[in-house]
Amino acid sequence: MPLTPCASSARGVFEHRLGTESNRPDNARFAGGKVSLEEQPLTPYHAKYFAWELTKRCAPGDVQRLTATLLDAQVDINPHQIDAALFAFRSPLLKGALLADEVGLGKTIEAGIVLSQKWAAGNRKLLVIVPANLRKQWHQELAEKFFLPAVILETRSFNEQIESSMQLNPFDQGSAIVVCSYQFARAKEQFIKSVAWDLVVLDEAHRLRNVYKPGNRIANAIKNAVSDAPKLLLTATPLQNSLLELFGLISFIDEYIFGDLRSFKSRFSQLSSPADVAELRSRLEPVCQRTLRQQVLEYVPFTRRFALVQEFYPSAEESRLYDLVSQYLQRPELMALEAGQRTLMTLVLRKLLASSSHAIAGTLAALVCRVERMVEGGKSDNVEMLTTDVDTFDEIKEEWNGNDAQTSENSEVAKPLNLQALNEELKLLRELRDLASSIRTNSKGEVLLTALGRGLAEALQRGAAKKAVIFTESTRTQRYVSELLEASDYAGKVVLFNGSNNDEKSKSIYRAWLKKHENSDHLTGSASADMRAALVEYFRDEGEILIATEAAAEGINLQFCSLVVNYDLPWNPQRIEQRIGRCHRYGQKSDVVVVNFLNKENAADQRVYQLLDEKFKLFNGVFGSSDEVLGTIESGLDFEKRIAAIYGRCRTLTEIEADFKLLQVELET
Repeated sequence: MPLTPCASSARGVFEHRLGTESNRPDNARFAGGKVSLEEQPLTPYHAKYFAWELTKRCAPGDVQRLTATLLDAQVDINPHQIDAALFAFRSPLLKGALLADEVGLGKTIEAGIVLSQKWAAGNRKLLVIVPANLRKQWHQELAEKFFLPAVILETRSFNEQIESSMQLNPFDQGSAIVVCSYQFARAKEQFIKSVAWDLVVLDEAHRLRNVYKPGNRIANAIKNAVSDAPKLLLTATPLQNSLLELFGLISFIDEYIFGDLRSFKSRFSQLSSPADVAELRSRLEPVCQRTLRQQVLEYVPFTRRFALVQEFYPSAEESRLYDLVSQYLQRPELMALEAGQRTLMTLVLRKLLASSSHAIAGTLAALVCRVERMVEGGKSDNVEMLTTDVDTFDEIKEEWNGNDAQTSENSEVAKPLNLQALNEELKLLRELRDLASSIRTNSKGEVLLTALGRGLAEALQRGAAKKAVIFTESTRTQRYVSELLEASDYAGKVVLFNGSNNDEKSKSIYRAWLKKHENSDHLTGSASADMRAALVEYFRDEGEILIATEAAAEGINLQFCSLVVNYDLPWNPQRIEQRIGRCHRYGQKSDVVVVNFLNKENAADQRVYQLLDEKFKLFNGVFGSSDEVLGTIESGLDFEKRIAAIYGRCRTLTEIEADFKLLQVELET
């Protein structure tokens, strides 16, 4: 019985599937390990199988292309997600697409749809590169929502595969989607480059936005590794500081859309006319799709945000510490900090100073040790050793990498040291360290229980569960807050989430989670990914308070929690939006309460909060801030750097008021 043209066109699909699936028809004939259909009659079983396979082979942009793929998916698909997935398929001539939906609209689902279709069509060389803390989430969602096999590659599993199976390249799987971190992808650049990928997905792709800068080693290594592969970039924040970041992301997909960096700057850096804006939009249209919350309200019932402010008044000792450290940071010359990194390090020190006395005390102690070695004539530590308390320093450094951030691995002070001035600075630093170390109780910490009580009462009144996530900028502050809560009615219900999670309680939670899920597909083989999954599960099922550093502000889903407490408030509106978006997202059933702490004796802090609340509309309403923020950033304003400059320059209340009024005028235009 000859094969029909329809069946003939599907024969290749069928033979490929027989070669990779474990469920083979009993009457399939194999010759030398290869399936042969030439002498095989077309049974009703084969005809049905062929027809099923052919339903997955539709034209790009045809919604029927996805119907068979999604029949078994365990996910609530929304129209904008289908549209985004079809957009990614639309033009086979393009090298990729950027999906830039706002926070909480399901970009992971959109990518899962695309991966499912690729898998169903027999395209099995699939790679997902994500921040390290999202590896487990991706592995779990691919398995549970799309029934796609995935494997997490990290150093241990990579080496085990090479040693046990004699596999020359563990990235060359074919039987599972490969998930790895950005850092691991950089380390294994050549292994990735040697695979002919059918699709590479890059989550939280804004981490690659500075790829146009030669000093961005991770982004450039990954760009080189996947240069020949079709790519799908996912980010809610394609712009954070400059239009050049948009240039970087688009160049990751296709170098020719905007041309070189000089051409882009000359054409789009100012956006001085409607024609320039229209031209920029037309260049982006084929490769970038963005959906806003306000566009999906017809079928996605987003809850609202409700803000509370917890005021506090610092003690005399805290005010004195703040004033003295501020005066130190405003000195014309700081010998303890490398000249090329002064602005960056001053920013970090100010963040820690505003966080807690415990946070700044640890960094001041490290500064003292650094300067003591300089006085003794020894080689001082790299200044970045002072930032171990800040989980996100690498990202902050990347964002601030400019004229002030020319760094090297082992920087030394370039000009001869003035030993007398160095000793005077050392004396001052010791005094600051001792003062910070003597302050054991913080005014902000003392009102934390009050703030939690207010926030939880508001959340419970709105039908939410008794759960709160508290964000801090510092791991030392995180420990301080944890001690406060463990000495209260929340004892035993607190869990920490940070970049390392090496505390005893986290380890105990992890061991219990491993035992609970033993021999199940919950385990990925990646200890760090499984640790994070264990902590989130514990918080959902048993805990009441999650104290998190910025490590939790990206990627994890906390729809079961409706109270966000910004113990430390970032100056970057995008970071605040990311934090709130962990809870205020698709699937959230209750209104989300946001609690912010405000120092009533600090005029600059009050003006920053006013701008974040009134201009950027971060804390109330349904939509959040993204549109407002992007509208401001597109005019060339780098909000966080401007705020840092005001803190660094202004010494009097009059100067602070004048600078913030000027900034307000710029925001209005």
